[in-house]
Amino acid sequence: MGSVRLATYPDIEALPEHVTGEIIDGVLYTQPLPPNVHVVASSALGNILFAPFWCRPQAPGSEGWIVLRKPELHLRGNVLVPDLAGWRRQRLPEVPNRQGLELAPDWVCEILSPSTAAKDRAKKLPIYSKEGVHHTWLVDPAAKTLEVFQREGAGWLLLGTWADEATVAAEPFAAVAFELGLLWRA
Repeated sequence: MGSVRLATYPDIEALPEHVTGEIIDGVLYTQPLPPNVHVVASSALGNILFAPFWCRPQAPGSEGWIVLRKPELHLRGNVLVPDLAGWRRQRLPEVPNRQGLELAPDWVCEILSPSTAAKDRAKKLPIYSKEGVHHTWLVDPAAKTLEVFQREGAGWLLLGTWADEATVAAEPFAAVAFELGLLWRA
């Protein structure tokens, strides 16, 4: 029997520009650019969080955050690309000028699609927990839902689920309430 070759970062670098690559437990996962509803949800949520937490970190209840779209996380041999990730400025005062971030974020958001939902839930969530991410949001544009999780022990505690046009004020960004429906509109 031949040995199994583990994926390495050069495998990601060799991918075409329109393909996102992630390495999870030595396996290379690829996906094309996401569908437009995915991009709308990610962009809207990023914009909602950007102004009060990055531009005006003095907003009530905000200690300041760096929120990035599609950051490449290099976490103990895994290379993950969440749709959004955030670091409290006290932990990451500025974004380093290099490829990838080795400091686990405080918060990640995965925008689910039929082709990535199982991987996001079953493969990436355990890694985020193990690496010390405190909060994870799962947004499902097809179901028009937001699930908010908080790390508890080695797993995740579901703090809440919102749907359709609900008003959301969820950890770790509970200082700013927003209309979930904004994520479904172009």
